[in-house]
Parts: sequence; structure tokens; C-alpha cells
Amino acid sequence: MRVLVVSGIWPPDVGGPASHAPEVASFLDERGHHVEVVTTASQAPQSEAYDVHWVPRSLPPGVRHLRGIALVRARAARADVVYTTGMFGRSFAGATLARRPYVVKLTADPAFERARRRGVVAGDVDAFQSRSGFRVAALRLARDLELRRAAHVFCPSDYLRTLAVSWGVPAGRVSVLPNAAPPVPELAPRDELRRSFGMNGPTLAFAGRLSVQKSLELALEAAGAVEGVSLVIAGDGDERARLEALAGPHVQFLGPQPRKRVLELFRAADAAILSSSWENFPHSVVEALAAGTPVIATRVGGVAEVVRDGENGLLVPAGDGEALAGAVRRYFSDDVLRARLRAAAAESVRAYDRDAVFSQIEQALEAAVA
Repeated sequence: MRVLVVSGIWPPDVGGPASHAPEVASFLDERGHHVEVVTTASQAPQSEAYDVHWVPRSLPPGVRHLRGIALVRARAARADVVYTTGMFGRSFAGATLARRPYVVKLTADPAFERARRRGVVAGDVDAFQSRSGFRVAALRLARDLELRRAAHVFCPSDYLRTLAVSWGVPAGRVSVLPNAAPPVPELAPRDELRRSFGMNGPTLAFAGRLSVQKSLELALEAAGAVEGVSLVIAGDGDERARLEALAGPHVQFLGPQPRKRVLELFRAADAAILSSSWENFPHSVVEALAAGTPVIATRVGGVAEVVRDGENGLLVPAGDGEALAGAVRRYFSDDVLRARLRAAAAESVRAYDRDAVFSQIEQALEAAVA
């Protein structure tokens, strides 16, 4: 089978799709399929076992989108099927022009994400579902056209699947497929890892894109509200400069880190923290749990489908800084709770085995070709 993988971001970019797309591409390549990739990038992506084609982000938006459509069309014409984790409009147009089926890995509401980027709406994804207006309606129409045309749509959470079906995507073509837990390599002893990050005392960790969605100012406040607690942040994004200006001496910014170093960060930390205002099923949560580290998170989107309050982490309402600080305080003041949550963390994502998850994607692609 010849597969074209399309992703809006690619390493060294930070974020879920930048982890997921290369892993799927490598899995399919290992399985003997011919794989090519189309992405956007600020500079030439590193060499892989398969060809990675890219459109420069330095191009003006309209030109960049047209170049993306043309590139997807050209490469899709040489493929049997397209697997897209982003650039849905360009994937839809390119695959349709090439007369090829495509399978979607949905990570959010594309209409909401586009509306946020354009400054059309504020708030969260749930509030967006009842918003009205011409521009909102146009973005929804584009989203619905792109998803209804797909041979299959994968959603990492039942929360997002329910939304996709409400947009008119046939229920039989939408399924829940959780983000795969990363294979955790042999890591150095935890004490050694803590020293490598300069950790001294109770420490929280965050890894991911530094965006408005993550509401990291709440994480900064929560860590600062509990005496002696430090916060280490790995990643980059539009919010980094603002967050660095807000951060106190208890916060350390590492910048973007390779996947192994992120796993080492989570293993070294006492807990991972996620303060997002909206989410679907974040990769960072699965990574932290796979590394054996509990998660303190806001109860948004599909987070509660993987983080179970009192079992492998603690959950609080979104936007409630006091509740988040209270959860951090409770976690570090209760040795028994902390030990119990840590003992359950890795086992709680054992079912998200990489091969089992990616085999379902392979089967959907083969079905689309058939």
C-alpha cells in the first residue's frame, strides 16, 4: 500500500501531531508500506527512511495554502490513500483533486481552531458549538465538508467523537482511537535524571506547545502558591515570552526538547501538570503516565477519559486557579496518595500499546483503498 501522510507540524516542532505523524509514518514503513509525507516547516526537515516533502512557512498564507494543495495533490496521485493529521482543508482539496480516499486523525474542532486563530471567537470549544454568525457558519461548513468526505475519522476521545457525529459525520465512519503510549526506553535512575534537570525539592513538569489553550498562567500560579514547589516547562510557542515575564524564580523554561528528553523530564518530576482551558486527549498526558508519573489536570475535553481522579492523577474544574493550587497542595502534602497515584500511572495506559493502536489505522487505510 502506498500511503501519503499529511501533517501541519513535524519535528523539531512541538505538539501532538508532531509526535503522532512521524510515529505512524515509521510504523507503516516498518510494515512494508511505501510512505511519503507532506508537511509545512520553517526549514528542511531531517532525513527519514521515507521522503518528507515540505512547504515553507515563510510563504504568505494564501500562497502557502495553494502550494500545500498542489503538493498534496501531486503526491496523493502517486499514493493509494492519504492519512491526514492536520492541514485538513489542503488534504481534502488535494486528495479530492487526485481522486484518492483519505482518513482523518482529528485532534480538535477544526472550525473552532480556525476561528480562534482569526480572532473570530474567544472562549472554549464547547461554547463555540452554539455560536452564530456568518464567519462562524462559513468555518463550520468548510469543516463539515472536509470531514464528511473522509473515508474514516479517528478521534482520540469519546468526547470528540460525539462532537464529530453532531456535525453530521456518519457515526459508522467515526471511531475512538486513543493516542498511543510511547515506548519508554531504558532511562537513567530517577535521582540522576532529577540532577540533570537541576530539580531540588517537589517539582511539577509540563511539556507541549505554549499556547493560549494551555492556560499556563494558572500552572505558574498554582506552583507558586505552594511553598517549595518548582515547575519545569519544556516546549515553545506564541505564549512563551508572556509566560516568562509572569514566571517567578520557581519556574524553569527548557525550550523544545526531543521526545526522549521529555520522557526523562516526566520520569524525574513528581507530577505532570495540565492547566488547559480546552483539550481533546493530549499526548503529554499519555507520555507522563507512561513514564510512571501522575497528572494533575483540568477536567476538560477527553482528559478525564485517561486521567482518573484519585487513581492515576487529580482533576479540577477548568479555569479554577484556586482548585488547581489546592490539588497541588494536596498532592505534595499526602505521601500515601502520592505513592498510590505513582504506582498506578504506567499501568493505567498499558492498553494504549503503539502497535495495537497503529494497526487500527493501518486497517482503516486498507479498507479505504479497498
